[in-house]
Amino acid sequence: MYGLHMSKMGQMAAMRERTFPPVSVSVAKVKSASWRQSLFAVGSVVAEQGVEVTASLPGTVIDIKFNSGEEVKRGKLLVQMDVGVDLAQLDGLIASKELRDLQFRRAKKLFDERQISQSDFDVARAALDEADAEMAAKKEYIARKRVYAPFDGTLGIRMIDLGDHLEPGDPVVPLQMLDPIHVDYALPEQFLRQLEIGQAIEIEVPAYPDQRFFGVVTAFDPGIDPNTRNIKIRATIQNPFRRLRPGMFAEVWTINPTNKTVLSLPETSVTYSPFGDTVFLVVDEGNIAVVERRQVHVGEIRDGNVEITTGLVLGDHVVAVGQNKLRNGMPVRIAEIAPVRPD
Repeated sequence: MYGLHMSKMGQMAAMRERTFPPVSVSVAKVKSASWRQSLFAVGSVVAEQGVEVTASLPGTVIDIKFNSGEEVKRGKLLVQMDVGVDLAQLDGLIASKELRDLQFRRAKKLFDERQISQSDFDVARAALDEADAEMAAKKEYIARKRVYAPFDGTLGIRMIDLGDHLEPGDPVVPLQMLDPIHVDYALPEQFLRQLEIGQAIEIEVPAYPDQRFFGVVTAFDPGIDPNTRNIKIRATIQNPFRRLRPGMFAEVWTINPTNKTVLSLPETSVTYSPFGDTVFLVVDEGNIAVVERRQVHVGEIRDGNVEITTGLVLGDHVVAVGQNKLRNGMPVRIAEIAPVRPD
């Protein structure tokens, strides 16, 4: 047993003393990069104005003047309700008003001739004013039997049919103003000093994963939400092609106008583990290049590049790919310099 043990020890010593040929590796150079600073959040797209158009008075629908999905201008007639009875009542009120007007003119003439008292003249004038008010009220009532678009926008799906009887508040059709459009989101209170009106923002939505939309901060709440300690922010985006719709989920980046300078490497250069992140640094030992495992701390990751906060200096060369085949102190031969992707 002792002899077998000594034999194994000798084999291990021989393996350690054995010289391995250099391994061909691709390396990346630690470079200085200027990275744009931004604050990330998630939010929701909301319309400039959005309502469900409703009936303001009861009535039966006799004409529908719109199509679902139509673009409309403010004041466009959408629905006409039955006003037959109301028009007949208006005719009676007009006749009554004409009678009161005639009576008032007679009363005025008699009053000027001092044939009636001031009280009789005031009664005639009040009767005329009452007839005027009743006629105006009926005209307004008839006008409100029509439903109009309250602002420019895009109609949704029609919610009524001909012959429906509507009560006040019954929905007719959704209406949304889509250009411009807003995105509402929130950031922690510690970022308040980094926010200002007019600050640039960028958003991405799942419907268009390869496209970014650009806007500016237009408002934020004057106070902090005491439950979340967040500040609510609203940004405005021009939306001429109606790609953004209310209710969409959005990823939002609030852009800081000041860039930061970082040390950057391709993300593939870093080996991540629960015990710490490491790279293989290429160093010269005499006439031989060897690799040295070096622990690093990383920051942000952007577009395939990683920020190195500690552990390396500008100009260091590290192995870009294939770290799993390397060991500390192993000789290497540089095959190529891997470029750092542009930020």
